[in-house]
Amino acid sequence: MVALSYEGTGAAFIYRRSIARDVWGTDDPEIIRDKIGPGWDRFLEAAADLRARGYSIVSGYDEVWTPIRNSAEIPWVDDGKLVIDPEYEAFLDLAKTLHGNRYTNGTRGWTDAWYMDMRDEGPRKVFGYFGPSWMVNYIITGNCGGEKPGEGTYGDWAVCDPPVGFFWGGIWFFVNKDSEYKEELGDLIRWITLDSSEEGFQYSMANGTFFDDGVRPAAASGTVMRNVSGESDFLGGQDMFEAFDRAARLANENYISRYDIAISHYWLDAARAYAEGGKSKEQVIAGFKQKFEDLMDIIALQEE
Repeated sequence: MVALSYEGTGAAFIYRRSIARDVWGTDDPEIIRDKIGPGWDRFLEAAADLRARGYSIVSGYDEVWTPIRNSAEIPWVDDGKLVIDPEYEAFLDLAKTLHGNRYTNGTRGWTDAWYMDMRDEGPRKVFGYFGPSWMVNYIITGNCGGEKPGEGTYGDWAVCDPPVGFFWGGIWFFVNKDSEYKEELGDLIRWITLDSSEEGFQYSMANGTFFDDGVRPAAASGTVMRNVSGESDFLGGQDMFEAFDRAARLANENYISRYDIAISHYWLDAARAYAEGGKSKEQVIAGFKQKFEDLMDIIALQEE
C-alpha cells in the first residue's frame, strides 16, 4: 500500500523564550538546540539547569516517550516476534530520572493539567513540548491563555531541533487500485500532495490562504516550505518553516509496524510502573511481554 500526505509532520522542540533567557541568557534556537540535544544526555543536563532555576523541562515524561517511540530503528514486531529497541529500554531509566528528580510537573499528555502548563497555571513553569506544526498552530496556541503578544504565553515561544529526529501523525491519501475513478482521484492527490508550484494545494495551505483562516501548517513539500514564509507572532516572529523543514529531514519511519498503538501504550504503562510504582525493571518488562502475548493471541483469533 502506498499513501501520500499533504501535511508536514516532522517534529521539533517548542520552547519558552523567556525561560531560555532566564536560564541560559539567550532564546536563540541555534543555541537552545545544542542545550537540549542532540541525544538525551544533553536533554537531562538541560533539565537539571532548568530545575535549579525553578522550571520543569517538560510537563510530564509522557512528552519524551513520543519522540523516542517515533525515532526507533527497529519495529516492535519482526516475523511475529517481539523486539524491544534499545532506545525503548533506555526510556524506562529516562522516565525514572525525569520523575525522580522532579524535572517535570508530573502530568500526562492530553489532560487538563497538561494544557494548563501551556499557560503557566501548573505548579512550575514548563520549558517546552515536542511536536509538529499542528502542535504549535492548534494545541499550544489554543491553550496559551491569550490571542496576541503579551496575553498569556502568546508570543513567548520558539522552535528548535529536537534531541532526536521524529515525526508525529499526519493524514494520508491513497486510491484503491480497483477504483472506477482512480485516474481522476490520482490527479487530485497529486495536486494535494505533490504539486509544489504556486498553483498547488501545498503552496496555498502553507500560505494560510486556502482555508482563509490565517493558519499556516507545515507542508509535506520542503520546496514549498523554503519558498513560503512561516513567520508567526506566536513564535516571536520566527519562521517556523525553517525549523520544520529540518525536522522533516531528521525523521525516519523504520519503527513503524501494524501493532504500534497498542504495544506503545503497554510500554508507557510499564514505564509508569517503573518510574512511579516501585516495580523493578525486570518486573515491568515481564509484565509487558505478557501483555504482548495476550495481544497477539487476540489478533490471531480475529484473523482466524
